[in-house]
Amino acid sequence: MTAVSETTSLTPRQIVEALDKYIVGQANAKRAVAVALRNRYRRARVREDLREEITPKNILMIGPTGVGKTEIARRLAGLVGAPFVKVEATKYTEVGYVGRDVESMVRDLVEAAVRMVTEERRTEVADLAEKQAVERIIDVLQPETAQRQPQGGNNPFAATLGSIFGNNFQPTQPPPAPPSAPQSELQRIREQTRSEIESGFYDVRLIEIDVEETPTLPIGVIGGGMDQGGMGGGDLGEMLGGLMPKKRSKKRVTVAEARRIFAQEEAQKLIDMDAVKREALRRAGEDGIIFIDEIDKVAGREGSRGPDVSREGVQRDILPIVEGSTVTTKHGSIKTDHVLFIAAGAFHISKPSDLIPELQGRFPIRVELDSLTADDFRTILTKPKNALIEQYKALLGTEDVTLEFTDDAIAQIATFAMQVNEQSENIGARRLHTVLERLLEGVSYDAPETTGTVRIDGAYVRDRLQDVVQNADLSGYIL
Repeated sequence: MTAVSETTSLTPRQIVEALDKYIVGQANAKRAVAVALRNRYRRARVREDLREEITPKNILMIGPTGVGKTEIARRLAGLVGAPFVKVEATKYTEVGYVGRDVESMVRDLVEAAVRMVTEERRTEVADLAEKQAVERIIDVLQPETAQRQPQGGNNPFAATLGSIFGNNFQPTQPPPAPPSAPQSELQRIREQTRSEIESGFYDVRLIEIDVEETPTLPIGVIGGGMDQGGMGGGDLGEMLGGLMPKKRSKKRVTVAEARRIFAQEEAQKLIDMDAVKREALRRAGEDGIIFIDEIDKVAGREGSRGPDVSREGVQRDILPIVEGSTVTTKHGSIKTDHVLFIAAGAFHISKPSDLIPELQGRFPIRVELDSLTADDFRTILTKPKNALIEQYKALLGTEDVTLEFTDDAIAQIATFAMQVNEQSENIGARRLHTVLERLLEGVSYDAPETTGTVRIDGAYVRDRLQDVVQNADLSGYIL
């Protein structure tokens, strides 16, 4: 049976509660994504012959900008540690046009999964890599205690490359080993030096170290113009780079910096990249989430002509990816049958029924997100973990400025933001950023020279914003 992580086993109610810490309102959307996520846990527990038949129920979010569509998907992925990518539907063109092909969104997901798994593996081997890094520093500080390195044969491929590209690709020969002292004395010196390095005694001392550099091929056209995420130039460069000997250069750094560099090199040696790629492909295929934003911008209507002629073509290209297909990436092939797709759009000009019927059918769950009210704005300003008021307090606190917001001020800011959204374009919670920046512009400008406590009350807010908000022409430009 497929392994199920503890985070994936969160109940729908627990998922919604976790999302509530960051996103205000939108209960229907939160419930939809929570159920979709829980269904993955349920699928992993059904019998194997049925498991492959159960596909995710993709979600289409409909609502104006700035109400939390992207944030819900991003926080959901972060909550369960799932590979996640956000893409814009408008970036893609149908096959035959210049631009990105839709398969690149799957390749981006695999790359995100590889980075995630690599970071996890690096954390697992961090202690061992740190120990090996300290040993390498001891070899530099006390070279007489270093173990004698056997003289190995040269890499025949390296010799060939050396003859073609010059001495830059010749392997570096290790220096001859110094005469050895009694083994017990060498061991004592190493133990003492190790203790001193770990205690930070040598941290600021400058030493000269050999640093590995990725060899670069002096061929400018290899892979040029090809999709680096696919099976083009990226693989050829990696293949030849792996065959060529590592080029090393001398670098003069502190012991603390050398310890960090060596730890990274040793961790990379300890990580089995083949296993990482296998796990990344599994996670991307089983747990991956692709968020397709601005899906309404490719919802072409019948008979449309002109520059938007490729809209329906993009939808047709997206269709097999969402339905389930096999995409080839430089890390291997991935099936998209069980990737969860969340599409979102404002649909203020077009409507979901303008999408081609086949694509509509692949997004069976539709949730409409509500426009934010003044009460929602008040909550956004104060309640979430990343509340805007707290952000501004923390920023100006670094300049010894203490901001104090009264309840009246917060209510007034929310009301003004609501009014501007009604008068001009409704950009949701993003309007709070523009309003707060305008409100605190003077305080931010004077902060380095003027410190102390600044009290923001309702009168202060009205004094700086009322004229701009009430004048529709001004608010359209300024807010």
